[in-house]
Amino acid sequence: MTQAEAIVQTLKQAGDNKIAEHSGRFFKSGQGEYGEGDQFLGIRVPVVRQFAKQFKRTNLPTITELLASEWHEVRLLALVILSEQFKKATPDEQKTLYDFYLSHTARINNWDLVDCSAHIIVGGYLINKDRSILYSLAESPSLWERRIAVMATFPFIRANQFEDTLKLSEKLLDDKEDLIHKMCGWMLRELGKRDVALLKSFLDTHVKRMPRTMLRYAIEKLSQEERQDYLKR
Repeated sequence: MTQAEAIVQTLKQAGDNKIAEHSGRFFKSGQGEYGEGDQFLGIRVPVVRQFAKQFKRTNLPTITELLASEWHEVRLLALVILSEQFKKATPDEQKTLYDFYLSHTARINNWDLVDCSAHIIVGGYLINKDRSILYSLAESPSLWERRIAVMATFPFIRANQFEDTLKLSEKLLDDKEDLIHKMCGWMLRELGKRDVALLKSFLDTHVKRMPRTMLRYAIEKLSQEERQDYLKR
């Protein structure tokens, strides 16, 4: 039995059918939905994170096997391990993990998988580097690569670097996917916590064109009066 097979077997023993059934609905795994065909063992995220501590030294060939798994929680485990390894890696090791991550985006194929990892690995690596890759990802036909692009700007926001969040949100105003609207709105909201005037400037420029979901997320921390004003506009 390979290390990957042993890890999967360990996770399977922790699964719960009722949780798995709920997860399948929650992550839209039905026909025609964004997570179509995804399969679940039924393991809650805190438990997956505990397993990640247990298997924290897993090497990249084994992580590759885990990312290839049909099971959602196995792929989640792989990404949590990868993210934790990135935090403690040397600059050269971080480059390796970043390149590895971007070469496996086809397996980072649901919103929670993106959201637990993209800001740590992609954003973390690019914090002081050229970010043109994010604009290429934002043009991808893959919903998940577009979401990775925006999620990656989270550490930039925390460093008071707002330009990429604004540019990518503008670029994706006409995106057809609600999950992109939510992500852009979320990052705009986070930006607004640090520079509300900049958020309002973006809103004033784009409010008539913004998808309703993006707008609602972006204005969540404004006053009730301000929220109502933007929603009416």
